[in-house]
Order: sequence, then structure tokens, then C-alpha cells
Amino acid sequence: MYVIGLPIADRQENALLAIQATYLPDRHLFALWTWTGHRSGSAPTGIGDPENLVLALPVGERGAIESVEVATAVVTPGELAGLTVDGLAPSAQAWRALLAAGTPVADPGSHDQSSCRTGQADPPDVAGVPLPAAAHAVPDAVGTAIVSAERAARVLRETQALDGELAHVLDATLRPYQVRGVGWLRETVAAYGGAVLADEMGLGKTVQTIGFLQGRADKPQLVVCPTSLVGNWVHEIDRFAPGLKAVSWRGGAVSAGAGTVVVTGYPTLRLHGAALAGEQWATVVFDEAQALKNPRTQVSKAARAVNAEAKVALTGTPVENHLDELFALLNLTVPRLFAHRTQFRRRFVRPIEEGSATAAARLRDAVEPVVLGRKKLQVAASLPAKIHSDLLCDLTAEQERVYDAVLSEALDEGFGSGLQRQGRVLAALTHLKQVCNHPGLVSGDLGELAGRSGKLDLCTDIVATNLDTGDPTLIFTQYRKTGDLLVRHLSEQFGIEAPFFHGGLDATQRGDLVTRFQAPDGPPVLILSLRAAGTGLTLTRAADVIHFDRWWNPAVEAQASDRAHRIGQTRTVTVTTLTSATTVEEHIAAMHNRKSALTDLSDAAGIAELARLDDDALVDILRRKREN
Repeated sequence: MYVIGLPIADRQENALLAIQATYLPDRHLFALWTWTGHRSGSAPTGIGDPENLVLALPVGERGAIESVEVATAVVTPGELAGLTVDGLAPSAQAWRALLAAGTPVADPGSHDQSSCRTGQADPPDVAGVPLPAAAHAVPDAVGTAIVSAERAARVLRETQALDGELAHVLDATLRPYQVRGVGWLRETVAAYGGAVLADEMGLGKTVQTIGFLQGRADKPQLVVCPTSLVGNWVHEIDRFAPGLKAVSWRGGAVSAGAGTVVVTGYPTLRLHGAALAGEQWATVVFDEAQALKNPRTQVSKAARAVNAEAKVALTGTPVENHLDELFALLNLTVPRLFAHRTQFRRRFVRPIEEGSATAAARLRDAVEPVVLGRKKLQVAASLPAKIHSDLLCDLTAEQERVYDAVLSEALDEGFGSGLQRQGRVLAALTHLKQVCNHPGLVSGDLGELAGRSGKLDLCTDIVATNLDTGDPTLIFTQYRKTGDLLVRHLSEQFGIEAPFFHGGLDATQRGDLVTRFQAPDGPPVLILSLRAAGTGLTLTRAADVIHFDRWWNPAVEAQASDRAHRIGQTRTVTVTTLTSATTVEEHIAAMHNRKSALTDLSDAAGIAELARLDDDALVDILRRKREN
């Protein structure tokens, strides 16, 4: 028998080892591993992504089932089905047979039958295929039970069926773990009336949620999110779910019927919550739900007053500072399970604060049915090398006012002709794009920075998440003034010193800055000039890249993103572009999507291409599209 890529030192002992396959239901992936008869062997190599997992396996002379760490290779269902090697154990053969069969499995019964005690014998065959214990040896948080064969097979078959269903109603190709996320939301809401989807940032919580909303369109639904993301939610629903109608709501009468998704911001919920509470919603989704971590605030009280059949919280950081924040989300979404804060504190918070590992395991076990949080490393087998996330940011009222004033002033002065026209077009573009970054960059009012720019506030939220998770971040901007503003803002908000890599630094300063950032204890955020840092640098300590403003040429942005996505990078790189909705930046984004962007605006040819437009066509590009 042949085992993929075993090291020479292990070949003699492992010569007859077969490849086992354990299904990971929450990820819709498989872990491949080997067994010597008394311990786990080397993980197969040459396929999938290596990961050490805790599985429930027999250990010791008596073969007692215990949770042990096993070296595995994690693969997608398609990779397992296409595996062409000898030496597949019964667990791998059984899963391959089920993947090929495409037959429904028997009803496993009620939700509380999803695990079996670790000391029990193997359960019966599933759909005529015997599933040995190794095929579903995923232990629970406290190590007393494993996923049952019936549940593992049911999740596999339902996820495959759901993949086909979603392909007909969503204009998106979901990755295996995302399809499972939609299915998990369905089954968890059906069982408990709510759920907390806590995937790491960049894994697509929005599109998973839209897939879930698509299946509940018989009544109106509600999404509440930070104000800066209202436009993005409307855009993403329109983009991915043509069967749904998304409308933004800022107060007044609520008019929503079947198939409608009303999207509103947290400040609107706080001010006009009574109007929303008077409606009957099929679903309410709270995005960036850490905004509700304090149950005593007005916005949290308004959230609890919303009358919905299902409440779903989305957050990459369910716990930012202390466990009471987690209780607030659980009490909001599944109050039947988590109704008493005092009991929660007595059972979990106090003993965990005192260092009790048992209480921590108990808490994981208690929340496991209603909280799903996957990390990029856990689903790497189904991720590309780079994840692109394009976010639309709503303008604040101040930004709208300053943007319109800047454009009116440009129109009053006129664009002229010839070289004068090119200069005036560039000046107008620069001022409008700076307003998108922050109105103070044009008005000169740079007192309090927070709350005045939708883009800055959203960037702050992303950085806050990365600080909590310990993920270093690169932020690119075209403008020196914007970079200085970001340095100051991050210092005021988080007390961190973010270095700024720009054209005013000499070669020695630049080299020292890169060395400092690449060090294990380097600064958590590095701000970079798009032009000065667009090529030649290696910044692989970061796997999160933010483009704070948009450049006309997408190749320039791509080159900058590749500062993190280079040889030496071991993680999936998340690239987030921030675009101010209704502005010239949306026009730039549309040109990127059509792959017909203008040349670099520092070149005379690029300016000339815009300047050749007549005034009406030029103004149409520059003005705010209020109807959006």
C-alpha cells in the first residue's frame, strides 16, 4: 500500500498504514490522517493543508477513547473524492462512497441526538454505508462525546444538496465552508430561534447571511449594521440575491413586504426603534454585533425590542474585552438558552477569570450549538491565496455637504480647455477623493476625526478587529495628508504608533521601517503611500491589506497588495478596498470591474483621457449619484 509522501524515517513503521478520513461538519472539509495501531502516524503530504487537530481516538493498552492531537492534511470533499492512491482505510472509503452515491440519509432524529458518547459502539450503517468511528471522531468541547455517524452523514448530504439549491438562487459561487455556514444558520435558527455567526473577518459572513435570508423571503426581513455599511449591504444583496429587494431605511414609515430586506444603521435603530419594533420580521440580522455588547445602552434595548422570528448576530469578535459581552449577544439571539446573566457569571465568568480550564471547556460546550466561528487557517483548504473584499462606505452628512460644495465650486470656476483643463480636472478629482477620505482634509477642520467619515470609521472597525486577533495590517493611501491623518487617528483611538512609509523618507529610513515592521514584535499597523511602497517591498508579517482610497489603475493596487502576498507568506491574504458610495470612487470601482480603468493619473495621458470628456459627461462622473 502507498501512503502519500511519508518521511523516510517513518516508512518502515507506516508501510502498511492506511489513510483515514474524518469529516469536519462545521467546515464541510475532511481531515486525512494515519494510525499505527497504537498512536497516530505522519500526516499524508502532497495534498491539502497540514493542520494538527484534536480527534477522539483509542489510546493506551486498554484502548480508551480520548481526545488527542493528530497531524492531519485537511482537504475539500472534491479533493477526497478525486484522491487516486492506494491504502484508503474504511473511513475514507465510506466517505468516498457517500460522496459518490448522492443518496439521501435517514432522519437522524431530534437535534439533541447529534452526538454519541465516546464509549459507545459504532452506530448503524448510514444509507447502507458503514461509517466506522474514525469517520466521525470529532469530540465535543469537554471530550465526553463525538459527532454521531448519523449527524455527520446528514450534514454532508444536506450541505451538498444546499450547494445545488443556492447555485440557482444566488449569483455567487460559495466555498464549501460557506455553504455549510448557510446550512448551519438554517438548522440552528430552526432549533433555537437564533444564532451567532462569528467567522473571522474575510471569510464571507455577509454572503453566507444573504444565502440564509434568501430562504426566508416569505416575510420582510431586517438588517441592522454600522451606518457606514448600509450602502454596502444594499449593494451586496442586489448583487448576490436577485430574488430579494434591498431598501435602505433612515426613519419614517416602514413599508416592507415579502422578499424585502430593510437595511438600517444602529443610530437609526436607536432613534426610530419603535417603528421597527411595530413590524413582524421573519429575520433580523445584527452585523458587527459587538455594537450591542453593552445591554444597558439604548441601541441594545431597541435591538431586543425588534419583533422577529429569528435573530442572527454577525461578529468577528464575540468577545472584545470580557465574557459579559458574549452573554449580551447570546441573550439577544437565543434568550431561551441564556436568560440569566447572574447564572452565566457564576457558572462561567468567575471560574474562568480565576483560571479554571474546566469552566472554559464547559463554556465552549454550552455555546457550541449556537455559535459558529471559523478561522482562515481552519478553512484554508477551500480558500484562495488572496481574498478580495470590496466594501462600499456611506458618506456622512458632512461629507455629502462638503463633496457637493467642492464640485459646485469647480463648476463655477469652469474646467477651461487645453492644459488648463487637465490641471483643473486633476484638482477637482483630488479634492473630491480627499473628501471621501475625510471632509477635514478639504475643509481644514481637523479637530475631532471620528464619526465624520464613513470610510475612516469602517477602517477603524477593521483595525480594531485585527488588533483583537493579533493580525498585523497594511493600510495603503495615495495621499500624504491622509496618511498623516491615519497615523494620528490610530494613536488617538488605540494608543498605537503606526509608522508611515512615504516618499519623503530616505533609503535608510525606509529600510529601517520595513525591518521594524517585519520583526515578530513589530508595530500592529503600517501605513504606506501607494506609490512609494507599491513595488519592491516584502511585508509578509501582515496578511491583511486595506486600500483606503481608490487608484484608477487596478494594477497599481494589485502591486501594492502583493507586498504581503509574496514568497514567505504562509497565510491567506485578505485585501479590502474601501469605496465611498455614490461618489466618483464608485465610478472608479466600476471601471475596475470592467477591466478598462484609465492609466495612472500621474501620467499626462490619463488626465488627458478624462479632460477630453465634455463638461456634461465629466460632471456625470464626478457628481454624487443620490439615487443610489
